[in-house]
Amino acid sequence: MRSVFYVGMDVHKETVRIAVLKGREKDTVYEGTLKNDVARIVKTVKSYAAKGEVVAGYEAGCMGYTLQRALAKANVECRVIPPNQVPRVGSQRIKTDGRDAILIARMLKSNEGGSIHIPTPQDEATRDLLRCRDDIKLDMNRCKQRISKFLLRLGHIYDKESAWTKAHREWMQGLTFANALHKETLDQYYSHLVSLEDRLDRLDTRIKEMAADPVYQERVARLRCFKGIDYITSLALVCEVGDFDRFPNAAAFMAYVGLVPSEHSSGGTRRQGGITKTGNTHLRNLLIESSWHYR
Repeated sequence: MRSVFYVGMDVHKETVRIAVLKGREKDTVYEGTLKNDVARIVKTVKSYAAKGEVVAGYEAGCMGYTLQRALAKANVECRVIPPNQVPRVGSQRIKTDGRDAILIARMLKSNEGGSIHIPTPQDEATRDLLRCRDDIKLDMNRCKQRISKFLLRLGHIYDKESAWTKAHREWMQGLTFANALHKETLDQYYSHLVSLEDRLDRLDTRIKEMAADPVYQERVARLRCFKGIDYITSLALVCEVGDFDRFPNAAAFMAYVGLVPSEHSSGGTRRQGGITKTGNTHLRNLLIESSWHYR
């Protein structure tokens, strides 16, 4: 019977710490720190494939899926483990790259390191553009708040019910200031807001074009049948979730996005609290926003 090698990796921007466990052996057969060069890391990990089966893994983080895809292309199984599944032993009070790599290798050995869903390169690129849109909307809200607080500090209060309507904008443009610099400041803020709104409109048009692509068209059309969901939300759901069939039921999906009640029960006492808020924050916000639209 061929041996199984469990390769735990602690991946950082500059370096990757590697720890390898073999079969049922307790001690590592290799520990080392390599430069974060994907080709070199793949070569090192794949060298064990000639000796037996290889299972590699690393903790999900800002380094993305580049290493996982390179190893998968080299026919090496590589799991990207969710951070909330990696146990943290607080009593040890010691955390090093070497210990983290060994911990991940042991998780793989005991089959405790389940991988997150790895999006396709196309889904990841689409998802990044959708998140870029959310960042622009956030910048717009911040810019609006800056303008409102700036005018409030100077004593200009808009007393109508709805702000940021056409009437509100005309009111702002007609304001007079004792100091010309205040007018220049408002113009700078407002021109930045208009620029952001223009970028958002162009992004929305682009996203609708992407939603009509044959790759996404059918799945987007299904989700748009629900009230409160249109092109942008449906395309975001498709790219964030990927394969809906990996969830056996609705409860499992709700647990994945953190929309189930938290619970702390012991003995005969059951205590439930607010939602757990675990998992994909962006996806959870989309579902909550869609629910409000539905209402």
